[in-house]
Amino acid sequence: MAGPPGRGGAGSYSPGGAPSGGGRPPRAEAETGPGARERILEAAREEFAERGYDKTSVRGIAKAAGVDPALVHHYFGTKDEVFAAAIEVSFEPALVLPAILGEGKDGVGERLARYFVGVWENPVSRAPLLAILRSALTHEAAAKVLRGFVLRRMLERIAADLDVPDPKFRAELAASHMIGIAILRYVVQVEPLATVDPEEIVSMVAPTLQRYLTEA
Repeated sequence: MAGPPGRGGAGSYSPGGAPSGGGRPPRAEAETGPGARERILEAAREEFAERGYDKTSVRGIAKAAGVDPALVHHYFGTKDEVFAAAIEVSFEPALVLPAILGEGKDGVGERLARYFVGVWENPVSRAPLLAILRSALTHEAAAKVLRGFVLRRMLERIAADLDVPDPKFRAELAASHMIGIAILRYVVQVEPLATVDPEEIVSMVAPTLQRYLTEA
């Protein structure tokens, strides 16, 4: 006769992501299979977009994704880490940074401006980004995640790879310029910036970003 269930609980997972023995019975493959992480991340993007940072919970993300909350913790850890992952999906730094930096200093301001405006103009990425930006304006935890990603993982790396003095300061200047545009165009919707052609924004902003990131 089998003994009583173990005490591993729902939060005990093997390194591969499948629940370990003990506790609850194994969950369906649809919940713990290879697509679970992607479903959780997509649900997180939608939850943050609809509810904002403060009202979004790990439990709510799990419910929207159709998984146990323990699986969210397994893949991402805390809510802050889920939030950071949602930002990364929107910006895709692993794909974008080589394209921005690959051609050297010449034209880097235009490539960065075009990429940034393009991300915001895409309706799919705009909704979660709006939630991220609004949350960062009112919640320190969200602001910390945004600073860490946009500055350290993107702009500071760009400035450092371009080998210019004070790369962190230059990255902050570039970030202030682009985030300011995002707030006025997409959050506050100040005219005429809110409805001007994106190409006009790129052409006006690119020289300033070029100067921030390349001039000695």
